[in-house]
Amino acid sequence: MENKENIEAARKFLTSSLQTSKAISSALDESSSRLELLNRRFLSMQASLKPISVQNLPFSDVEHGIDSVLCSVSAVHKVIECVTQLKHCLSADPSSDLFTYVSNTKKLEEALKLLTDNCNLASGWLKSVFEFLQNKTTISINDSYLLNFNRSLRILQELQTTENGAHFDGGSLSTALDKLEIAFHKLLMANSMPLPLVSLTSHIDQQSNDANQGLEFPISFKKKLQVIAERLNANNRLDKCQAMYVEVQGTNARRSLKTLDLSYLETSTAEFEVVRGMDSCIDKWGNDLKLVVKKLLEVEYKLCTTVFEKIGSKAWMSCFAKIAIESGILTFIKFGKIVTDRKNDPFKLLNLLSMFKVLNDLRLKFNQLFRGEACEEIRTVTKDLITRVVNGVSEVFWQLPEQVKLQRPTCPPADGSVPKLVSFVTDYCEKLLSDEYKPHLNKVLEIYFSWKNEVYEEGIVLNQIYSIIKEVAVNLDDWSKVYEDINLSCFFMMNNHCHFYNLRGTLVGNMMGDSWLSAHEQYKEYYAALYLRNSWGNLQNILVISSSVSCQDLVKRISAFSLAFDERYKKQCNWIISDEVLRKNVCKHLVEGVIPIYKVYLKNYILSVESDDVMVDNKNVKYTVQSLENRIWSLFQPKVKKNDNIKHKDLISQIKQVSHKFGLTFTTL
Repeated sequence: MENKENIEAARKFLTSSLQTSKAISSALDESSSRLELLNRRFLSMQASLKPISVQNLPFSDVEHGIDSVLCSVSAVHKVIECVTQLKHCLSADPSSDLFTYVSNTKKLEEALKLLTDNCNLASGWLKSVFEFLQNKTTISINDSYLLNFNRSLRILQELQTTENGAHFDGGSLSTALDKLEIAFHKLLMANSMPLPLVSLTSHIDQQSNDANQGLEFPISFKKKLQVIAERLNANNRLDKCQAMYVEVQGTNARRSLKTLDLSYLETSTAEFEVVRGMDSCIDKWGNDLKLVVKKLLEVEYKLCTTVFEKIGSKAWMSCFAKIAIESGILTFIKFGKIVTDRKNDPFKLLNLLSMFKVLNDLRLKFNQLFRGEACEEIRTVTKDLITRVVNGVSEVFWQLPEQVKLQRPTCPPADGSVPKLVSFVTDYCEKLLSDEYKPHLNKVLEIYFSWKNEVYEEGIVLNQIYSIIKEVAVNLDDWSKVYEDINLSCFFMMNNHCHFYNLRGTLVGNMMGDSWLSAHEQYKEYYAALYLRNSWGNLQNILVISSSVSCQDLVKRISAFSLAFDERYKKQCNWIISDEVLRKNVCKHLVEGVIPIYKVYLKNYILSVESDDVMVDNKNVKYTVQSLENRIWSLFQPKVKKNDNIKHKDLISQIKQVSHKFGLTFTTL
């Protein structure tokens, strides 16, 4: 009796459950044609379960299985309604309301996932009930009802594949993601504009927070790219998104660089040896590199981090590294390598120090921008360039005293002036001691010593410069002995000691000290006096004033004086005293030593001639007092070339223009 009651209860429960299933199937039928089929099959399943009469059937097992099936099917129905609505929303253009479109895309992803999960759960329960009923031999079930039951199971199993199908070409989710990719590309293109790097040159070193004001992308633009990238990444479509990003931004970076004149970057190593104006090229290289790194690449770096921030550093560093390479950053490094490949000469040392200053200023920025595995290539070539610069500076710097010494066998200038080497070396050392180069030279040598595990001492640079000046002094002593004319030798030493004395107040002079400068002043005065006495002293002896001298003797002596003066003048008219003060002092001594005597002698000659009632013969008197004085003041003048307005401080540039002997030696004298 109890079993019959249980079976009757189970029958009534199944009847009620199938009626509920029929209602759910009707709702699904309104959602799509596929659910219409599912509805009909659910009705068949209901009909097949109605005539069930069972003996000894546990009611609790049937109740639990059917209830679980109906709950899951009800959830499937609600999700399908949601999916249908989302499909309709996503058929619109994303640009009208991008953030809503992205949100709906995400909802569709979640709905499809929920549909799959519920179908999986419902089919699992349905399968269990089907197997349970099929295995109960005591239950009389129509075969057609079991067949419909089985078909309903297959419908749920087919709905499980809806999510995968949505990702395929033409699927609802795939189509929505395609539209997002198009929107992503349009956004990039609409905001793609080359940065006017040329106009930013004067603001390279601006460090304020608004330094890049006007260069940043709008926040809304960055946010839109970010949400699209996140959705594409969530659906395994990030690769195409990144490829589009790199293509557009890389092209924009190249267009930005075209606003600069970068033709000098194509200079070959061979051309670098002969082309003038390489200093200006290196200065431009430094300015342009700062612009590219601090303006262009920093802006791109920030945009990359924002767009791909929530995806991960690997994603945005990969994009940024490719954009940086596309921009041409490696071309700047290649140019630097060409400079390091030049033959060693003093100018190369200055060039390398200028490059090191730029690279050192950008060190922190490089470390910030070019990190991670993606930027390994950029870091490697940059590190190689820095190594070349440090080694190149050290190599040339240690060679300098020896290179000065190698010039010792050469001949001194024929005009007794300061050799170009002397002027060059002192000006060059002045540059090395300046704030423009010394701090960077110290830093380079410190790095070089650290690589050798040696201790660097601050006085190393000063000691090396002292050795350079010392070698120059030894050269001067040797060169002074080359002159056959002792007067020219004294003239030469006077000029050079004056040159060293004039270093007072300079960095080199301060380094060498007051005693060194005072010694050169004394030597200058000594050689000046020696030169004047030996070269011009005996000229005065020709004009001896005596009351017993006849008119003929006066004429002879005037002629002899003029001849002696002309010989000295002809011999020394090409001698040069570059220092204006020294030149005036020497000429002043000559005027004071010669003109008063000549003036008195000429007056006596005129009086003697007039007392004899003889006309003065202009042929006997070649020089008037004024013409003789003018002649003396015209001595020792530097030979000014046409259009030559180069000042002393620009001597290095002047020497570089006329020098044909770079290599491992200094310029010729």
